[in-house]
Amino acid sequence: MEKRILEKYNKPVPRYTSYPPANFFTEEYTSENYIQAVKESNQWNPQLISFYFHIPFCKKLCYFCGCNSYGMRKLDAVDDYMKAMIKELKLIVEKLDKNRLVAQIHYGGGTPNAVEVKYLSEINKIISSNFNFIENPEIAIECNPAYLDEDQIHGLKKAGFKRFSLGIQDYDTEVLKAVNRERPFMPLDHIMAMLKEDDPEVKINLDFIYGLPKQTAEGFAQTIEKAVELKPDRLVTFSYAHVPWVSKIQKKLEIHGLPENKEKVRMNELALEVMQKNGYEVIGMDHYAKSDDELCEAQHANQLHRNFQGYCTRRTTGQVYAFGVTGISQLEKGYAQNTKSIDDYIENINKGKFNIIKGYELSDDQVIIRETITELMCNHRIIWDELAAKLNITTGRLKAALANRPNELKELEEDGIIRIENGNIFMTNNGALFIRNVASAFDPLIGTAGKTFSKPV
Repeated sequence: MEKRILEKYNKPVPRYTSYPPANFFTEEYTSENYIQAVKESNQWNPQLISFYFHIPFCKKLCYFCGCNSYGMRKLDAVDDYMKAMIKELKLIVEKLDKNRLVAQIHYGGGTPNAVEVKYLSEINKIISSNFNFIENPEIAIECNPAYLDEDQIHGLKKAGFKRFSLGIQDYDTEVLKAVNRERPFMPLDHIMAMLKEDDPEVKINLDFIYGLPKQTAEGFAQTIEKAVELKPDRLVTFSYAHVPWVSKIQKKLEIHGLPENKEKVRMNELALEVMQKNGYEVIGMDHYAKSDDELCEAQHANQLHRNFQGYCTRRTTGQVYAFGVTGISQLEKGYAQNTKSIDDYIENINKGKFNIIKGYELSDDQVIIRETITELMCNHRIIWDELAAKLNITTGRLKAALANRPNELKELEEDGIIRIENGNIFMTNNGALFIRNVASAFDPLIGTAGKTFSKPV
């Protein structure tokens, strides 16, 4: 990649996991707003339900982490938290239409497999006893392989999990030491074999991070070569976002120093070469899957979608109801985030109260902007007439909701980031790294005072 292009576009822009981004959420959005939104969501689309459970505990905090994670508490405190989460689930379940189908259950963190499997099993049973599921729902959990022993693997499979995202981050022990990350409890090929044993429906993702201290482009490429030898169903290579003003623990990485942007770009390029050579296709941003994977099929049909849990298909797209501290519910017309305080969360839930500390109610224009950015981020294109038809509005109405920056789009085209044909927008292969920059060209909120974001690289 040209140095000029890298320097020009490697500027802070939103990740667009949501629209508007989470730092636009306001404290004016209360628990009362959320309760009303949950009730109304039974009439909103999509009708499918996605559940997200945030397990905040980690036995050891990794220095690269930008997630909402906390050190492991004593067993009694963990028990109190999990019981509160179950109570919160029951409070929401009673407000949801039981004729709606569940498409996704996802556990994130923190480290979800740092707690006893019995808690996760009980939550899954409550859901299955109250709702029917779509065919082949996604029941997924993020796992630190440092804690995956034989007993836990059997327990998780018995609890109904069908997709396991294993946070490897890197194979290099020096890199892992620098970021305070443990190595897997067992050899990774043994873990994967046990997860898939007697159940061909189990799917495995391997997750990696590039841009960490002591990483080099060649070293990271070797890590990805080892990964593809194991033939996981999907691979994820997250670009490390250094945001110590958000996550103070990240400052510890500055002791070792971080790779230069040029080296980081090279990491991405070499990793991509390895994955494509071994039959993995690019999915949206940061994700890769085998050609027969449902995500690839969805992308080929321009039916790829995403939410806070990651990429999914239109088949599995649901409104997201989140539980636990910092969990963000992602409903059709609004977002709601739980408190960050574990103690406040437990206390309020035990009183039958929700813990919403901030959220956002979307305007009609913002719903349109969200769908436009989602289409670009997922399917790497915007065909105006098709998108307008999908939203059941005119093309003029669609464009009127967006920021109008023709000069910016022209520059993006001249620099080879996008291709414009008959006014429609298409990402180029070379420009995919800067898809967030393209999305920002349609965002009226860009330039809002006091909002900070991470860089694409």
